[in-house]
Amino acid sequence: MDIDETAYISESAYVQGKVKIGAKSSVWPNATIRADSPIKIGRSTNIQDNAALHSMNEESTTVGDRVTIGHSAVVHGCTIKDECLIGMGAVVLNDAEIGENCIIGASALILEGQEIPSNSLVVGVPGKVVRNLDEDDIKRIKDKAAEYEELTEKYREK
Repeated sequence: MDIDETAYISESAYVQGKVKIGAKSSVWPNATIRADSPIKIGRSTNIQDNAALHSMNEESTTVGDRVTIGHSAVVHGCTIKDECLIGMGAVVLNDAEIGENCIIGASALILEGQEIPSNSLVVGVPGKVVRNLDEDDIKRIKDKAAEYEELTEKYREK
């Protein structure tokens, strides 16, 4: 494991295997990161309560910078680029790729191998792009990442 000294890992989170976690990132209560093959998490990214990240065999999982992985989301063997928000209960399956500045709605299902273009809002089962994000949407993604970065600082000080 390679966890940056400025990252925060909750005592009740489970982190195991070939994991790299970037500066000011956070893993919150009961989240699971199980890296049977590499999982890389960028800077200022937050993995919220009960989320699960997993990779195995030839797959790897990459999560970019300033990404929010919502409560109870499942991220498995895929790539999520910078400044995305993965909604609560969403599922992103093997070999899927989420472009930069995307919002994956709560409970959406991103299918195996599905590619989501940058600046997309995706909802539903299976997930479908319903519109492009505007500047306000992208600001919300950045604000949420910044909010969790502040929480990371606060919890690290305790």
